[in-house]
Amino acid sequence: MIKKKPTLEKLTPSFGSSLLVKQHGESVDKNNAFWHFHPELELVYVNKGQGKTHIGNHLSYFNNSQLILIGSNLPHNGFSDRLTANGTETIIQFKADFLGQDFLSVPEMANIVALFERAKKGIRFKIETKKKIGLKIEKLLEHKGLKRVLKFLEILNHLAKTDDYILLNADGFAFETEAQDSAKIGTIFKYVRENFEHHIPLDEIADKVSMTVPAFCRYFKKSTGKTFTQVVNEYRVVHATKLLTESDMSVTDVCFECGFNNFSHFNKTFNDITGKTASGYRKEIKMMIQ
Repeated sequence: MIKKKPTLEKLTPSFGSSLLVKQHGESVDKNNAFWHFHPELELVYVNKGQGKTHIGNHLSYFNNSQLILIGSNLPHNGFSDRLTANGTETIIQFKADFLGQDFLSVPEMANIVALFERAKKGIRFKIETKKKIGLKIEKLLEHKGLKRVLKFLEILNHLAKTDDYILLNADGFAFETEAQDSAKIGTIFKYVRENFEHHIPLDEIADKVSMTVPAFCRYFKKSTGKTFTQVVNEYRVVHATKLLTESDMSVTDVCFECGFNNFSHFNKTFNDITGKTASGYRKEIKMMIQ
């Protein structure tokens, strides 16, 4: 099996357009389901879908929909694991200066320039903004040329003015985005995604990137700001939130299904990462659904 090399992705808008707008429906496009980055910003609206969000140092699970703005050169993975009936994933990719560098300098663009700066940490917009803007994003596909640009500027203007959002990497930490480092981190994350349900010895993962264990630990901490164990546990907890939301498995079964071999350790780790116990999380989700 040939491994894709997670690295710099080059994007090309269609002829005569400064924006790249694409939509996936029913079957999810897995082409970008790897660790990558690009100088273009990316606005993603998922309507009726589920998946894991991995942007910079942020990792979480979403169920139903989400609206996210990813800044220039912020590493991320593909989003939707699957789309439900009539579900869609709409993506707009654009350069900050898609209307020219001088356009960014006009006073009326100050809020949007500030939005682009915030996006370097990754932005998730909350429910009200998601409802209001999601439909406008999907309708961009109906417009061409200047009308599409004007409608897109309206979207950016709204996102720039709202405070209905959270920053996904609020600690300000950003990955190194050199292609070589991105490829190495991408290999590590891919292996974790595929094996987190089992114990991953440090010598095993270090071998995947041809490093000694001490060198690997130093490199990983420097690149991500976290230990390898922390990241593996985050993957496990995020998978646990998926199972607690979508399945009827007992909390104990969820614990072992996610790769934890000790229930008290699972509970403590889950609480440390989410701020809730696993059973408390499930109750909260059920109340939200009702």
